[in-house]
Amino acid sequence: MPRNKYLLLYASIDKVSVYPFIQEKHRSGQKLFAVLVDPDDIEAGGVEHLAIQAKNCGVDLFFVGGSLVTGTRMHDTITRLKAVTDIPVVIFPGSIQQVDPSADALLFLSLISGRNPELLIGNQVQAAPYIKRSGLEAISTGYMLIDGGAPTTVSYISNTLPIPADKPSIAVSTALAGELLGMQLIYMDAGSGARNAIPPSMIREVADAASIPLIIGGGIRTPEQALERAHAGASVIVVGNALETDPSLVTDISIAIHSASRHSARL
Repeated sequence: MPRNKYLLLYASIDKVSVYPFIQEKHRSGQKLFAVLVDPDDIEAGGVEHLAIQAKNCGVDLFFVGGSLVTGTRMHDTITRLKAVTDIPVVIFPGSIQQVDPSADALLFLSLISGRNPELLIGNQVQAAPYIKRSGLEAISTGYMLIDGGAPTTVSYISNTLPIPADKPSIAVSTALAGELLGMQLIYMDAGSGARNAIPPSMIREVADAASIPLIIGGGIRTPEQALERAHAGASVIVVGNALETDPSLVTDISIAIHSASRHSARL
């Protein structure tokens, strides 16, 4: 099928409006749990198994992407997830090749913590016409790398230095710059393979300063770590690597994150 017909086919399918959903939950203090699925790190059968678990324990979003994913694996993973569950699927792109109209939305990332012009605006210029034609909901997202105590794939691929974990003032100023530039979300990420998760104290300062929803990912391996970051002000908690090691964690982490929603409602 020609590319333009392929795009129009998916553009015509009813999809979930993801950003209004995130924004509504953020305003009401409810916390969301996003499971990050890297198509390079999960087998076909594992996708269905994870999707069923996620559906049964109340996972709110799937983020799909990775630094080295090929187009075919991306499409296969998205369609397998959507065949099993109605949880919204959001592309978390590691490159401009990771755009697939079968998803519900795409985080249109700008790496605002780095000084690599290709990741600030260059790749976005190349991808924008294709994304526009695809019918995907593109959510403008200020992406901030935070030092997680070890080199990560994303810091290597992006050729940028992360913000030091003990410099919350830099993180606050960067997030505010993203918000004032019109970003809809801020995504603070310690990166896949991070030794340490982002400190709750840094999350709290950024959440207090910025008014847009805050996504936190990287280095979160336990329900307790997820809960701490939800209480600190994260709107969306993202977990990926830990679930590849122990898929049963998805239930405990989901319970922890959603219990923070109940705590916020009582305040």
